[in-house]
Amino acid sequence: MADTMQFDLVSPERRLASVQATEIQLPGADGDMTAMPDHAPVITTLRPGIVRVVSSEGTTEYVVSGGFAEITSGAASVLAEHALPVSEMTQDILNGFAADAAEKQQQARPEEKDVTAKRVADIAALASEIGLASS
Repeated sequence: MADTMQFDLVSPERRLASVQATEIQLPGADGDMTAMPDHAPVITTLRPGIVRVVSSEGTTEYVVSGGFAEITSGAASVLAEHALPVSEMTQDILNGFAADAAEKQQQARPEEKDVTAKRVADIAALASEIGLASS
């Protein structure tokens, strides 16, 4: 069993991480999950939340607004819609996430209402987790 796995986090704006990690905690659309070396291959969608990366440098946290994660036995890659280190998260940025989710909820077709309502709730939970106000 390997001790580490390659972890990469990218968003359309920039590459945020490329490190050897021992553990990656992800906000999967169907629930939180942890990827570790020798993980079974999986691709999952992500909900708004915190990605935590444990490496020899300590634990680093990133806010993601959603996206996809691909996990293999030796690597995990996150392609985020929007992502930034938790330390860079501001109330204005969170308000932008919330406004975007609310707009999509209003424009959603009836069969999409549950999904968009969950996204709004996930952003409110994210706000609480990082100590910001939900709008």
